[in-house]
Formats: sequence, structure tokens, C-alpha cells
Amino acid sequence: MIRRTFLLASSALAAALAAAPVPSVAQGAGFPAKPVTIVVPNAPGGAVDILARLLEKNLGEIWKQPVLVTYKAGAGTVIGTDFVAKSAPDGHTICLVVTSHVINPSLRKNLPFDTLKDLSGVTMLATSPVLISASPNLSAGNVKELIALAKKEPGKLTYASPGSGSSMHLGGELLKTMAGIDMLHAPYKGSGGAYPDVFAGRVDLLIDPLFSSLPHIKAGKMKPIAIMSPQRSPIAPDVPTVAETLPGFSVQSMFGAVVPSGTPREVVKKISADMAKALQSPEVKARMSDIGLTPVGNSPEEFDAFIRTEIDKWAKVVKASGATAD
Repeated sequence: MIRRTFLLASSALAAALAAAPVPSVAQGAGFPAKPVTIVVPNAPGGAVDILARLLEKNLGEIWKQPVLVTYKAGAGTVIGTDFVAKSAPDGHTICLVVTSHVINPSLRKNLPFDTLKDLSGVTMLATSPVLISASPNLSAGNVKELIALAKKEPGKLTYASPGSGSSMHLGGELLKTMAGIDMLHAPYKGSGGAYPDVFAGRVDLLIDPLFSSLPHIKAGKMKPIAIMSPQRSPIAPDVPTVAETLPGFSVQSMFGAVVPSGTPREVVKKISADMAKALQSPEVKARMSDIGLTPVGNSPEEFDAFIRTEIDKWAKVVKASGATAD
């Protein structure tokens, strides 16, 4: 009887132990178990590529595993992001995303993945301010004057962007919506060709990253109107923000990391923490500063919340503007 009672108790204990959840820390502790791939859904070159290479080096040192950068560009970052969304949810395939990640759900019909259901945010890696600049001959010199001019001559002012559906294009559309003005969008295939036209006054305005525009402003070829980010930039502290005239206005270039949904949360948290650590490397911080990026490194939960909020914001802009992808 005693032996039978002992066996029953042992069996019950074993069953309880089997049913108990495995500590999640164990899931993160073994990561990475093999080389990690960072997918860049853009063509080589540009800020996101430089950021990927910085992470490749520093995460490789932290993880003691090879970190490989691969490029899968096309369809406004959709091809590379779709590849990651359909990858094994184990954290070994990471996608770097930019602002188009939160615009595409409303801009592009029939996405091959669900941005919220198929992908999990890891961290926002960095932000970069966006600037509205103008031809030196434009009579408006700030947002208030620009709005007044646009209302005086509706549909006459033109603004250039790096392309239809870009965050810069839709930033201009958000400005039109919030200010109640009408301007004509002039899309370019990248912003390189837009600069000479703005210098010469053939196009009135340009919306592009602050870092790209600043050298031309210092050379007197353009003049700054306002920064679209919520706060002024330390590299151009005298340039006001749009939000100082239109409270609540916020547009900035975003760089982040996502993984397939279903990736164990402790793995996601480990990747997030290790990326935040890499961002604090003096080498990484210095190089990011060189290309106009401000490191962030927030939590997965914060980044997921940002993604949801931005998707809702841009959906309204896309609908109001009637914008479509190239």
C-alpha cells in the first residue's frame, strides 16, 4: 500500500513537472544557435545598408556567431519583408524595415503578408529628421508663410519627393491635409534629380532627409522651411518644426527590425536587448551620426505599438490623398 501510494505520488509529480511551462529564459539563452541573416529589403547603398553592416559586425561579436547581410530589394521593400515573414520563426532571420513598412499596408493592395499578424517588432533602431526646403527665390520662409502662400494660390505651389508613395511624398500630403492647402506633387526617381530643379526654382519645395539637404542649404542653394520631426534637430537647431505651427504634426524616417511572428518572446527580447547594446557602441554611434541617424533601441512592445499607430495614421493620409505606389 505504501509503495502504491509512493508510485501514485511520483507519477503525479512527474505529470505536474511535465505540464509546467519551460522557463522562457531557456528559449533566449540558446540563441543564436547558428548564423543569423539580416535581410535588407532595399538595394545596397544608403542609410539602412550602412546600419545593417554596423549591426553585422557588432552583433557578430556579441553573439559569437556569423551575422550575414543579404539584399532582397523590390516592390517598395515588400519582397524582402515577405521573405522574412515566411521564414522560420526562430529569430535567425531578421528584417530591417524603414518607414515604408508602416505605409505599405494602406498604399499597396494585396500585400503577400499581414504586417501586424505575420511580423513582430524587435526594436526601433534609429530615426532621421525630414526637412522641407525651398528654392531661394520662394517668397515664403517658414510654415506659416508657406500655408498663407498656398492658400493665396491654391494648386500652384509644387513640392518634390523621392517618389510616389515614399514617406516624403506622404509627408507632403499630411501637411496639405492638416494645413488645409493644395500643392502639386512632383515625384522623382530618387531625390538626386530634384535638387537642381529646386535650386533653379523650377520646383518650389523639396521634402527629403535633413542630412541630405543640409549641405545645399549651407551652400545657399536652398533655404530651410521646417523640420517634419516632432522635435528640432541638434544638427540644425535653428530650423523650426512643422509642429510648432501645426501641433501634432510628425513625420520622420524610421529604421527598425522585425522577425516572423511566432518567434519566442524571449528570443525577440534578447535580439532587442543585444541590438540596443550594439547601438551604444562608440563606433556605431559615431558612424550613425555621420549619416544623420539618431539611435533609439526601444523595447519590442514599444516598437509594436509604434507600428500600429503609424499604420493607422498613414492609412488616413493615403485615403485622403488618393496616393498610389509607383
